[in-house]
Amino acid sequence: MSLQQHYDNLWSNSRQQFEAGAFELDPLLDATNDERRGITLLFRPVQEVRNEFLAFLEELKAVEPEQHYYPSDDLHVTVMSIISCYAGFQLEMIQVEDYLSLLKEALQGIGPFRIQFKGLTASPSCVIIQGFPADESLQEIRERLRKAFAGSPLQQTLDQRYTIQTAHSTVSRFRKPLLQPQKFLKKLELYRQFDFGSSEVTELELVFNDWYQRSKEVRLLGKWKLR
Repeated sequence: MSLQQHYDNLWSNSRQQFEAGAFELDPLLDATNDERRGITLLFRPVQEVRNEFLAFLEELKAVEPEQHYYPSDDLHVTVMSIISCYAGFQLEMIQVEDYLSLLKEALQGIGPFRIQFKGLTASPSCVIIQGFPADESLQEIRERLRKAFAGSPLQQTLDQRYTIQTAHSTVSRFRKPLLQPQKFLKKLELYRQFDFGSSEVTELELVFNDWYQRSKEVRLLGKWKLR
């Protein structure tokens, strides 16, 4: 299945639920006792692209102001969820230096790559900007990580929730019943093929994070320049 077909299938399934008013609300978005934490390898689109995301989100916010919209500092693309968020995970449970060493070796020789952000899709719980890699670099990174962790005793949950294959950025989540669901859906449809721009990825980050990658909860563990 092509990446575009995967995004299209997501949209088709979610659109049917949206039309039926079946939005999935996240009860933990505003919870003060959400202890889910994990470790993620990610990159952040360049600011020009994020500005396009934010302009789009302002339009959504004008229709549905009570939903959760990612601020600029929270916008990201997941390369790999090394340890998927779960309640009770703490950094003290692992040796961070061992992860940094493994990743440094796995990423050797990987150069910058480009992602085109065009159009959007959705799940019943969130709105997603579609990303399309220009070459196989992102897939190669993921395969290297799978191989490296498969031969390592380090704690990891690679691909346990699902096998990651996209280059998307989640930009909004549903926290409350929508007041104008049909108007909201029409706004999404206007952006189904919108070109948000391209981003050259020159740096990857390893972070300790909460479920939503909120900057106030994120702790940077390491950075790698791609060259």
